Amino acid sequence: MSQEHQYKTHLSWTGNKGSGTSNYRAYDRHYDIIIEGKMTLPGSSDPAFRGDPARHNPEDLLLASISSCHMLWYLHLCSVNKIVVVNYQDTSTATMSMNSDGSGQFSSAMLNPVITISEDSDKEKAIQLHHEANKLCFIARSVNFPVHHEPQIKIET
Repeated sequence: MSQEHQYKTHLSWTGNKGSGTSNYRAYDRHYDIIIEGKMTLPGSSDPAFRGDPARHNPEDLLLASISSCHMLWYLHLCSVNKIVVVNYQDTSTATMSMNSDGSGQFSSAMLNPVITISEDSDKEKAIQLHHEANKLCFIARSVNFPVHHEPQIKIET
């Protein structure tokens, strides 16, 4: 029996500087992502598209969603496979290709997790579980570009 989970967000554009979108430079790309009961996320477009570099942009949030989803599945798989993770860090990257009409799309993402496990944990199994996490991650399964990963496993000393 399949289950469905529903998600709800509210997006509020906050970039009207008084004349709306009367011309391309007349407005800010600022917005707020509002999710009931959670901290508001200030957003903007990427700085390459006239956005504010101090605010979250959709491209960063997509990559962060992939990275965090992978981590959460990986931690789950480690816990049920007796792999004790004591630290998890990921510096992920993604490539977006632009088209001549101004549109674009992501062409790939690379996760680079560095995981520290207890010395009595199975290092080979810890590496293998990344493949399983990639198959189970809801976000990675939902995008139309490949999500790669190059994990590094360290042993706690």
